[in-house]
Amino acid sequence: MPYKEKDIEKKYFSIGEVSTMFKVAPSLIRFWETEFDIFKPQKNRRGNRQFTKEDIENFRLIYNLVKERGYTLQGAKEMLKVDRHKSKDKLELLESLQKVRDFLVDLKKQME
Repeated sequence: MPYKEKDIEKKYFSIGEVSTMFKVAPSLIRFWETEFDIFKPQKNRRGNRQFTKEDIENFRLIYNLVKERGYTLQGAKEMLKVDRHKSKDKLELLESLQKVRDFLVDLKKQME
């Protein structure tokens, strides 16, 4: 049986990587960290934030509520407090539908 290398999966992301993922300023990430209880990344000995995949998913949820759906910070806090799982399910559904749409658009381009 041939040797198969294991896929290396990154455990921690820097604030710069997260800001690039979402195309936002690092200051916004730091601000939301102080505003939202569900978003608390770890810090290393030097004080640098280390974001896990769970932290990034929580940030994605906050980003969706505030930037994409137009909630105020207070409204997003209340939504997360009252029905966090429902918001997360809606976000996953929207992302899934976006992938299907992208696939169909690509398919249409190929057929032309």
